[in-house]
Amino acid sequence: MKRSRLLATLGAVVALAASACGGGGDSSSSGPTEIAVWHGFQDTEGTVFKSLVDKYNSEHPDVEISELYSSNDLVLQKVLTAVRGDSAPDVAYMFGSWSPNIAAIPQLVDMSSYVSEPAWQWDDFYPGERAAATVGDKVVGVPALVDNLAIVYNKQLFAEAGIEPPSADWTWDDFRSAAAKLTDPSKGQYGWLIPADGSEDTVWHYLPMLWEAGGDILTDDNERAAFNSEAGVEALTTLQQMAVTDKSLYLDTTNETGPKLMNSGKVGMLITGPWDLSSLSDIEYGVQVMPTFAGSSGGHQTISGPDNWVVFDNGDERKQAAVDFVQWLTAPEQVREFSLGTGDLPTRASVGEDQAFVAELDKGLPGVGVFVENLGNVEKARPTVEQYPAISEALGQAIVSVLLGEQQPKEALDAAAQTADDALAGK
Repeated sequence: MKRSRLLATLGAVVALAASACGGGGDSSSSGPTEIAVWHGFQDTEGTVFKSLVDKYNSEHPDVEISELYSSNDLVLQKVLTAVRGDSAPDVAYMFGSWSPNIAAIPQLVDMSSYVSEPAWQWDDFYPGERAAATVGDKVVGVPALVDNLAIVYNKQLFAEAGIEPPSADWTWDDFRSAAAKLTDPSKGQYGWLIPADGSEDTVWHYLPMLWEAGGDILTDDNERAAFNSEAGVEALTTLQQMAVTDKSLYLDTTNETGPKLMNSGKVGMLITGPWDLSSLSDIEYGVQVMPTFAGSSGGHQTISGPDNWVVFDNGDERKQAAVDFVQWLTAPEQVREFSLGTGDLPTRASVGEDQAFVAELDKGLPGVGVFVENLGNVEKARPTVEQYPAISEALGQAIVSVLLGEQQPKEALDAAAQTADDALAGK
């Protein structure tokens, strides 16, 4: 996925977080309160974000927001270094997968008391977003960006194979059948492509299937692995059937070729996010929600990679100004303006449920409206535990071993679960 949710390298990161101390003081100037915001927006996103900052500054002469570009992939390390040097930003855009690490920073502003106020409309953010921003009893940030996974399919290939387009009622059996019919070895054509490098992207594509089958990643107390359940085996067996039995699944070990192969007519379906739509310029594509498992209570679920605006305490005056800015920035009016300007999905349900908004957004990038509606299927998030990178690595390797025909689903998941349990136990 292009909007990768990178997993932190925990050793140095946790050490830095634990040792961080102090904080910048209030502005001693008699002029406006100066607030530094670090973000990774570039191109269109950067232009639209700057226009919002300019608007806020013009409407709030007592505050001056300065925005500074900082690569999203590197910002956690930069923040930890800045915190230790008593020069932390007031607000930073940070990946949701970093929430456990962020929670350990002493200068973090716990937003739980703020977002509980009615004016914040916290429940208007999608459940998966709120879950990714919550670590224990702390709310470590406010949703800044959201996405999800859905089926993107080549309409021409479906028509040529005599297959009806995917419907909202599709099951994984329907998906498997279509993938098999779309596969033609003589043309080097496959029904579906999946990232198969064992990375978090591989895991990302498995997790919605796990949830739809009725399973979960960890137990409710986050103390043991739960993905090696019957539901987990059912989900991985479905992948095994397509990869090993049907040979309708192209294994992308480079995690780079999905849109290219789909554009060239070599892949009939991707399960991907809205970030890939603009790359599919050579085909007529359609978008549909993920399939589900027949008879399962899991329904149509998807995964999201919500990122957050995180506030740091640089003294009471700056802290309050930073909180106020984040509240304004994430209010429905600004969420709508940012989404329409960038094509990004809205972080608030009230905006996403506005059909006029969805229609307008869909004009700019056909199919993105389905991804907006699909946010209603974002019910769960990855567990906010520091050990998640180790859990993801073990699970990713298990999935790939099954896709390559090296292990059976139950055997592979049990081995990964033992590794996950050891990590959770601190072994």
